[in-house]
Amino acid sequence: MVSDALCAFTRTQKILVLSPDPTLARLFDAAFTPAEAEVTIQCQGRYAVETLFTDPPDMLVVDAALADMPGPTLVTMVKSENVYRQLPVALIMDEAALGPDIDWCAVEVDELLTRPLTSAMLRARVTLALARATRSLDANPLTKLPGNTSIIGRIQDLIDRRQDFALAYADLDYFKSFNDKYGFSRGDEVLMMTARIIVNTVRAVGGPTAFVGHVGGDDFVFILDIDRVEEACRTVVASFDGIVPHFYDADDRDRGFIQSVDREGNRRSFPLMAISIAVVFNRDGRLKHFGEASQTAMTLKKKAKENPKSCYVLDKRQG
Repeated sequence: MVSDALCAFTRTQKILVLSPDPTLARLFDAAFTPAEAEVTIQCQGRYAVETLFTDPPDMLVVDAALADMPGPTLVTMVKSENVYRQLPVALIMDEAALGPDIDWCAVEVDELLTRPLTSAMLRARVTLALARATRSLDANPLTKLPGNTSIIGRIQDLIDRRQDFALAYADLDYFKSFNDKYGFSRGDEVLMMTARIIVNTVRAVGGPTAFVGHVGGDDFVFILDIDRVEEACRTVVASFDGIVPHFYDADDRDRGFIQSVDREGNRRSFPLMAISIAVVFNRDGRLKHFGEASQTAMTLKKKAKENPKSCYVLDKRQG
């Protein structure tokens, strides 16, 4: 029995299957509901690339025994197109055909489906491949932390389950002026340092809702149990303030500020970087949508940024 929707995805997944095997259509029908997956099956691979361009799928499933060309050859053709390098591709083979002579490092597939197949195994393997691809595309390229799609999905899942949690939005003050003076390379080092502090803190404080995401730039998110989030905020602030001065040259560090250009092009003094954290609470199902949490956090962050030093602000209405 399948669930009403694949838990990892917010929309119907499009799957293109290239195979002459007539049993695959029945297996996919048994494995996925129409709301979960829109499955298109073609018998030959010849026009697959054209189909990919006109109606790109979320996943490609290729039979090794295509009638008009070897399946691995088609996979190589698809993956040679830069736009499809990240497209998850599964190869279907007879288990009896597996052998030591296959160079799996040269076969650019992301999942292997072996016949005989069951609908349960097909569902598991295809879902896992789609989920891996989603996580890979969503991950922040610098910190490798989950990005916006994963963040929104995690928050909305907790809201839908009416689970109590604390959501913390953190960003860096005066990061742009630091970047402008010292360059993007050193700025990336600061972002990596910030990510490590938050990840290590959340790992130490723990709790069943523990999660860290990187929205982008100098914006981070972490989720914890309500009774643990303030300890985490205190630790993040103290750790950040203890480390970040060492990213400045000695003269700037001793002065306690740097000279840089503001957004209007005016030269002015900027304090050393600080971290501002806004914490939103979800108690007793108060939140109905992740957008509510985001809007509240934006208001709280404005309050936090009134303080030139690192600080955190709690949503007093619930905290």
